[in-house]
Amino acid sequence: MKVFGFAGYSGSGKTTLIEQLIPRFVLRGLRVSLIKHAHHLFDIDKPGKDSYRHREAGASEVLITSDQRWVLMHELRGEPEPSLHEQLVRFSPCDLVLVEGYKHAAIPKLEVHRPGLAKPLLHPDDPNIVAVATDAAIETRLPLLDLNRPDEIADFIIDHLDRVHEARIAAVR
Repeated sequence: MKVFGFAGYSGSGKTTLIEQLIPRFVLRGLRVSLIKHAHHLFDIDKPGKDSYRHREAGASEVLITSDQRWVLMHELRGEPEPSLHEQLVRFSPCDLVLVEGYKHAAIPKLEVHRPGLAKPLLHPDDPNIVAVATDAAIETRLPLLDLNRPDEIADFIIDHLDRVHEARIAAVR
């Protein structure tokens, strides 16, 4: 499976861009999964629900299943947070995993940057960033993509991943 990440500060538009890209990849016949790293306490369960009560009672894992979906919640309970690689191996087989967050992971990434946020660019300090998507003209040595053109961004990502994949195959031969 191929892995591609998105890095940028809060409010830059990473989630919105990913939301626009996923259906474009699916239309190309790709099975897409996503992993999002949260830097804060979060909960997908609701207080009072059975699964919440079981988790709060001390269960390490709670699996909720129905005829529509299933979800597995795992409480770390003081264990170290798993690495990106450890999380990726948990996925069912797919063609592409999109990664939001994990700013410093050694995976190809697109920097999503909005100058209006007055935050510094990330790519000068991250060799894994392969392009910048923005809504304004900026100075960069990397390919510059228009944040408002998700079709072009999807094309770039697929082309980049295909080139990397072909280079790895050629290196093995």
